Amino acid sequence: MSGKGGESSNIDIFLRIKPSPRISSRVAFEASEGKIEFNIPRDVAQGFVNNQKENYEFRFNGIIEPDAKQDEVFERVARSVINGAMNGFNGTIFAYGQTGSGKTFTITGGPERYVDRGIIPRTISAIFSDIAKKSNHQYSMHISYLEIYNESGFDLLDPGREIKAMEDLQQVHVLEGDDGMVAFRNLSMHRANNEEEALNLLFLGDTNRTISETPMNQASSRSHCIFIIQLEARQAGSDTVLRSKLNLVDLAGSERVGKTGVDGTTLREAKYINLSLHYLEQVIVALQERSMGVGNRQHIPYRNSVMTMALKDSLGGNCRTVMIATMSAVQDQLDESISTCRFALRVAMVRNVVMVNEDLDPSLIIRRLKGEIRDLKEELRLARGDTEDRGPLTADEIQKLQGQIQNYVSDPAPDAALPVGGSMLFIRAAFDLFRKLLRGGGLGGGGGKGGGGGGSVSS
Repeated sequence: MSGKGGESSNIDIFLRIKPSPRISSRVAFEASEGKIEFNIPRDVAQGFVNNQKENYEFRFNGIIEPDAKQDEVFERVARSVINGAMNGFNGTIFAYGQTGSGKTFTITGGPERYVDRGIIPRTISAIFSDIAKKSNHQYSMHISYLEIYNESGFDLLDPGREIKAMEDLQQVHVLEGDDGMVAFRNLSMHRANNEEEALNLLFLGDTNRTISETPMNQASSRSHCIFIIQLEARQAGSDTVLRSKLNLVDLAGSERVGKTGVDGTTLREAKYINLSLHYLEQVIVALQERSMGVGNRQHIPYRNSVMTMALKDSLGGNCRTVMIATMSAVQDQLDESISTCRFALRVAMVRNVVMVNEDLDPSLIIRRLKGEIRDLKEELRLARGDTEDRGPLTADEIQKLQGQIQNYVSDPAPDAALPVGGSMLFIRAAFDLFRKLLRGGGLGGGGGKGGGGGGSVSS
């Protein structure tokens, strides 16, 4: 895989504030400046971090206000990443924040109203809309959906999920390919030919997600989920294939189990969630130190967890990455919100090197060269005047020509060819069959007349 146009860029960070009638007066934000401030007096003792610092200020690439609509979130956060993916650049959008702060609503959307669609369904719509506008390109889309539950990977599109217990399902393993990029074993890929097929895969995966009720959220995601879109594109007449991968990530929310009072299975899930988020923070800190040149940091602990390994390309790799931090501005949640903002600032220090992913496809090169040889042979025959002194085409020859025309018409390749040879008999017959097809008569029957050479080509 070759890359050109590579550039180093920091991860963009956005903050989305959850709507609430109880927004604390201790929070002030200027959306136009991307600035948010917290004022936590030292005499407040209801769960706040009670250190010497009273005022906190954080700056983001953008702040999404509580009354912002889903389409605005999509345009500000995701649009540039999608545009890059259509041109061969990898992209990642991930949501991070406390449980119940709006991550799943942001990434997937609400189930009741069409306008509440999240980033994933809007991304699918945008991609197919862009594909329809690029008639000189041929695109293909494949979709995978990974769930990481209690530090084990599972395929959300595995048909066996409906009949098997979680512990009986085949686990997905995260590997590092020969090119250093992340690869998955036992994770299925599904071709989506249109928007409806892609959305059905999303809905199927969401149905299989692991959720539970917690004191913070009636439908809390108990796993990290990565919706993966892989695109391939090539232009007519080109041997180059552009490939890109989009990771749309809904991280499970951090929670303080001492405050929520969960127990049993939910407590065990919370411990795994917090542990994986801790490993994520370790990776971010290591990448931050490397970007700032602190010490001689070379090793990045991606392998500490399944989730950080799955996001290896997105964090410090070849990827255009955007983080959307979600927070609650309710007073008793401000300590968690401050932690979320601190984490976001660390993420903003991480630098990725982004380059276009393009390959020369050997099969396309072979196909093009064979076509050139065929065309040269036909041109040579015509130039030498190699006309055949023979009678009309036989029924078998006409039937074969009809099949070639059907294949040519149905072939989606922009550079499809019709190999009729250099004989004027076949060329005239092909023109007559095309005329019948355009007039709505189909190709069957009556082809013998054109095949017999009685037809003509008008100019």
